[in-house]
Amino acid sequence: MQGAREIYKDLRGKIFDALDPEVINRLNAQQLSEQLAQALTMLIDKEQLPVPTVLRNDFVKNLVDELQGLGPLQPLMDDESITDIMINGHEHVFIERNGLVEPADVTFVDGQQLLEIAKRIAGRVGRRVDESQPMCDARLPDGSRVNIVIPPIAIDGTSISIRKFKKQAIDLNKLVEFGAMSPEMAQMMMIASRCRLNILISGGTGSGKTTMLNALSQYISEKERIVTIEDAAELRLLQPHVVRLETRTAGIENTGAVHQRDLVINALRMRPDRIIVGECRGGEAFEMLQAMNTGHDGSMSTLHANTPRDALARVEAMVMMATNNLPLDAIRRTIVSAIDIIIQISRLHDGSRKVMSITEVIGIEGNSVVLEEIFRFQPELSEANTEQVRGNYVTAGLMKRSVLVEKARFFGLEAQLDSLFQIGRQQ
Repeated sequence: MQGAREIYKDLRGKIFDALDPEVINRLNAQQLSEQLAQALTMLIDKEQLPVPTVLRNDFVKNLVDELQGLGPLQPLMDDESITDIMINGHEHVFIERNGLVEPADVTFVDGQQLLEIAKRIAGRVGRRVDESQPMCDARLPDGSRVNIVIPPIAIDGTSISIRKFKKQAIDLNKLVEFGAMSPEMAQMMMIASRCRLNILISGGTGSGKTTMLNALSQYISEKERIVTIEDAAELRLLQPHVVRLETRTAGIENTGAVHQRDLVINALRMRPDRIIVGECRGGEAFEMLQAMNTGHDGSMSTLHANTPRDALARVEAMVMMATNNLPLDAIRRTIVSAIDIIIQISRLHDGSRKVMSITEVIGIEGNSVVLEEIFRFQPELSEANTEQVRGNYVTAGLMKRSVLVEKARFFGLEAQLDSLFQIGRQQ
């Protein structure tokens, strides 16, 4: 196999040296495949190389993938069972399938090939990655999110992390089928989204925060104007009245950067009904809270935190990054009046993703924020011979002073909510 790899590397170099980029751009995949097959056959016959037909076909496919796709990564991108692709240098590729990480049976010809693919990914969305700017966030044409780090920052060679974009939108009912939540939790979330509650989705990396945000967005009225703000656009809203905004990194002269905070401030001037921030990670949290408190009910965002209370502490810290003249008490009251629901999601050790709790922000007593857990996942004691996490979703019901009860009454959904928590109490 090593001999075949060396033969391919040699043939690839000779073909690439002879290629005319303008001609390549005019050919479709079928035409390019035919041209490359002829060129390969000529070279193999001329040098009398021991390459069987099956291997020649593989060589042609690899060349087409590299010229019009993502090279060795293309088969992984085409495999819908793979959710994440992680490259640590040209010889080490890993994938995540069903929540579990495993090595992938692909490698790159050399580090240069990997670097060229990384630069091509960045270039497609108007971004660049080179020694002066060795880190980049980008997205692929299908919406998949990509992070690139190249040497000298990445010591062992170019690193690429790809979070693949699902071709089919996942709704809350699908998440119930996957076991991520109970039907009652899904119904409550639908009501919360329709009733324009401000929702914060909290969880770790890869826990499914963006998937949940996409799912919740499907229950927003088509009559509302929505502005989405992201570092790399990956939200896919189905409503007709959506404005998608994306941050921009600084150019060659270190100018022209547009940050999430700038976009949130600008979004407030665009007459939005709702603002959706893909992920709060800095000073934009302050403007996001102001928006939630000034008539933009139903706004949503995600952040990295391990518990609902940790999520509120992170929001506090991010607001402090944005302003130095607000006392902690005022920040806390702003947060409590802005955020209605916190959905906590986790990826468990068996690879499954579950909603661990749905918590309502009730108010503030003294210096402490009062939280009321509506639903939670109660894991069963695991048996020694099983690795699968099992458990039940339990609820204590809603409090009378719940904002969800008030909003459901206003939107004419009180009967649905009452029926739902009757079901919850019977379990």
